[in-house]
Amino acid sequence: MQHNQAEHEARNNSISLSSAVAMGTGVMIGAGIFALTGQIAELAGPLFPLAFIAGAFISSVSAYGYIRMSNKWPSSGGIAMILQKCYGSGAVAAGAALLMALSMVIAESLVARTFASYVLRPFDIADGPLVPILAVGVIAFAFLVNIAGNKSVGLFSVVMAGLKIGGIALFGIAALWSSGFQFTAASQSSQTFTITGFVASVALAILAFKGFTTITNSGGEIVDPNRNVGRAIVISIAICAAVYLLVAFGVGSSLTIDEIISARDYSLAEAAEPALGQIGFYLTILLAAVATASGVLASVFAVSRMLAMLTEMKMIPHSHFGMKGPIQRHTLIYTVVIASILAVFFDLGRIASLGAFFYLVMDIVVQWGIYRFRRQEIGASAVVLLAAIAFDAVILAAFTMMKLQSDPAIVVYAIGAISAVFIFERFYLSTWIESEEGVNKSS
Repeated sequence: MQHNQAEHEARNNSISLSSAVAMGTGVMIGAGIFALTGQIAELAGPLFPLAFIAGAFISSVSAYGYIRMSNKWPSSGGIAMILQKCYGSGAVAAGAALLMALSMVIAESLVARTFASYVLRPFDIADGPLVPILAVGVIAFAFLVNIAGNKSVGLFSVVMAGLKIGGIALFGIAALWSSGFQFTAASQSSQTFTITGFVASVALAILAFKGFTTITNSGGEIVDPNRNVGRAIVISIAICAAVYLLVAFGVGSSLTIDEIISARDYSLAEAAEPALGQIGFYLTILLAAVATASGVLASVFAVSRMLAMLTEMKMIPHSHFGMKGPIQRHTLIYTVVIASILAVFFDLGRIASLGAFFYLVMDIVVQWGIYRFRRQEIGASAVVLLAAIAFDAVILAAFTMMKLQSDPAIVVYAIGAISAVFIFERFYLSTWIESEEGVNKSS
């Protein structure tokens, strides 16, 4: 009853199609371009623009199952709803849903630290206490805007999305134009790159597109959700794929691959100066600040709603810690606190890696659940669902292999954290998975 009431309260048509697209692109472009371009280039080498194409394709294949489920059962629980429909209310569904929520919190801290890296670039500050201080500051700003309500988030997201998509597209075109359409990144590099590295880079590219789940998680609040959830996801992925490619070629036309890797935390700013001069450099810094701030805003909005729904669905425990007000307000506070802690203690590379591990594992669980339990009911193609699982598994294996060579500690952290999430949920819920009969009854 409590769950149904929460669902009804959320279903208030407060997010239009344009706002939903703005939210999706807000999360994706904030993380994908500014935070991950350099890191993808570090793994893929001169082929890094192709990693974005592969990421867009695989994300589209993955989105298929989410869209089919959301068309039948639009919900502000989003992925939590999908998992519960597939696995019932056991630890598998709750653990995977919590991984999704945590990967979104990780995305917040990733984009917040990227905001700090770019804002401090004119002062030649690449490290030190100011980076986490500014990161926490932009997370606090996102908290204040979210407190103002859905309409504020929607309007702010639309304005910010328009500004940054236009600005980033202009950056890419100007950088390519000034270089005479030469791709400098393809020049000789001091490093060697492998096919395994390229496949692993697609894990980070997928992270750059996973913002489409922001739309799924706000499904119950979108106008005419049965039609517009799918539309918003497709439009968002298409817009982001075009923008990412334009910027990847723009950066690659201004910098060699070694220069991109060297400036991986602020590669767009580094590429702007030789291509566009001092004014272009400062405009790119301003654009990065706008893009990353709106990315944090959209992500905070989505993950706080998802955590609130998990609480209402009794999939995670909840404590008020003496706070008053609705559960959404509490989960908003939890979200910004966890994101702030991550932004203080982890660098960009490790935050991105952790997010990739969490997201890929969660997506495999979701795709298998849809294939195993709901495929026929929603009329989904078995081939597409199994292809999504295969892509995720291959990319996860390649990414793990690369990280075991370059940073084995983050693999240990990821395995430990993922195991802890599922074990915690197993103790909390006392069962791994409901019987198939129980799953079917949940519909």
